Amino acid sequence: MSKHNPQPTRVALVTGANRGIGRAIAVQLAADGMFVVGSATSSEGVNKIRNALGDKGMGVELRLEESNSVENALKCIEESCQSPSVLVNNAGVARDDLLIRMSMENWDEVVSTNLSGIYRVTKPLLRKMIRARWGRIVNISSVVARMGNPGQTNYAASKAGIEGFTRALAMEVGSRGVTVNAISPGFIQTEMTETLTEEQSATMLARIPIGRFGTVDDVANAVSFLVSERASYVTGETLHVNGGLHMS
Repeated sequence: MSKHNPQPTRVALVTGANRGIGRAIAVQLAADGMFVVGSATSSEGVNKIRNALGDKGMGVELRLEESNSVENALKCIEESCQSPSVLVNNAGVARDDLLIRMSMENWDEVVSTNLSGIYRVTKPLLRKMIRARWGRIVNISSVVARMGNPGQTNYAASKAGIEGFTRALAMEVGSRGVTVNAISPGFIQTEMTETLTEEQSATMLARIPIGRFGTVDDVANAVSFLVSERASYVTGETLHVNGGLHMS
């Protein structure tokens, strides 16, 4: 398989890059001059990534809950370009229900994908970042990690876990030139918010001091900052991108 030669040589891996926030992040990092590898869980999603990135990136199929899938995807990336020195852990799932009705299957799927999935992807890439003494890791959390949300105990727990993971790992690898941060989006305009009724939208907007939903570009711009040299002294932080919905 031929090697890509991106200029400059930074390679970024963005999980869940076929739509929404992940797609915006991938497109922004490509615009910043990186060669971007975006992951999706289906061949259809991979094709969407290829169309979005063109010759500035590539798509790979990756399922975070399956160790073999992660290993195969990372092998494919290294055969195609080089090991990513920038990692954006964006992919995740939600399986909402009140805890009293929540099945063990739905609990396990969310935790295995959202939290254990980050372990599966980050650990093998981390070794090479440490060796190179440079790396940027950004984990996408959620405002519900701090606020909570009825019907999302599994999702909120997984996202809160991501923030704890972020702080602990930042302490482990800071001396090796690797920064680890999280971004916690609030209500962002995506396919999910498009299904809300006018009444539901008005109720949510009333809680946001800035008075609008966030955009995927708001999140992508924050990622762009955290993976740049401008943020070289920022690590172990959770950056809240929520228009003031929750302040901490």
